[in-house]
Amino acid sequence: MKLSKLAKFAWFTLSYNVLVILWGVFLRASKSGDGCGQHWLTCHGEVIPTAPQLKTVIEFSHRIMSGIDFFVVLILMIVVLVKFKRPHQIRVFAIFSFLFIITEALIGAGLVLTGNTAETLSNARPFWAIGHLINTFILLASLSMTGWLASGGRTLKFDSVDRKTLILLALGAVGMLLIGSSGVLAALSSMLFPANSLIEGFRQDFSSTSHMLLRLRIAHPILSVLLGVYLLFLAAWLKKQDAENSTLSRFSNFLTALIILQFAFGALTVFTLAPILMQIGHLLLADAIWVSYVLMSASYLSRNQRNRYLS
Repeated sequence: MKLSKLAKFAWFTLSYNVLVILWGVFLRASKSGDGCGQHWLTCHGEVIPTAPQLKTVIEFSHRIMSGIDFFVVLILMIVVLVKFKRPHQIRVFAIFSFLFIITEALIGAGLVLTGNTAETLSNARPFWAIGHLINTFILLASLSMTGWLASGGRTLKFDSVDRKTLILLALGAVGMLLIGSSGVLAALSSMLFPANSLIEGFRQDFSSTSHMLLRLRIAHPILSVLLGVYLLFLAAWLKKQDAENSTLSRFSNFLTALIILQFAFGALTVFTLAPILMQIGHLLLADAIWVSYVLMSASYLSRNQRNRYLS
């Protein structure tokens, strides 16, 4: 099916947001989060930094990308609200996308203004990191659903789905938010307390004198494997429940392949002591898994529903 201009723009917006997220990973992993000091919206008190250091360039470029992102999501919302009549669900997801791009910016500003950047470790920083991750995932889910509906995807209908399936889908979503949160803490601990070898890293994880973040780090790979197995079985079960749904089958297959790839990539990331490039790739796969899960769920929850209200 040929995509409309709106659908193409919606998917572009989602893709651009993933790019901004990945640059944010590079920003954090390269310890460049304090490149503009504790200043926001300005950078070291300047609108455009003069004679910047490399980390200032990295931080400032991320702010520019985020600023562009704000207007891209705003334009998407406006076009959706003009093009679609009430009460089409796409309006809700487009509005959610805009609201969560605002909170994404506010969380970023909060990190900078409170000094929770680069190598700073305060009691609040883990909670800032978790909040940022959850907000980002909700933003990506909202953009994914906007793209889904703009592309002719059917609207969601929860009352036609049995409670057992809804609970299983909700557990998968909550589980991924939990895994994402543990992952961001693991990445934070690896950045703040780098190890020179795999053996040293394991010693850090199990030492009673290590920081709490390090002792929590081991939970991430364990929980990830458990959740990955759950998602593999859930994807297969959903596909069996609605065998004639080709869209569901496609996203189920995507999700399965991505999870298996993430297992291998995650193990390689651990064994290579999580260099920046591996961290970026690991999060890219995590985002792809999340988007695939959202679209697989949408495929199942929208069974036998028609897309209406398009003016």
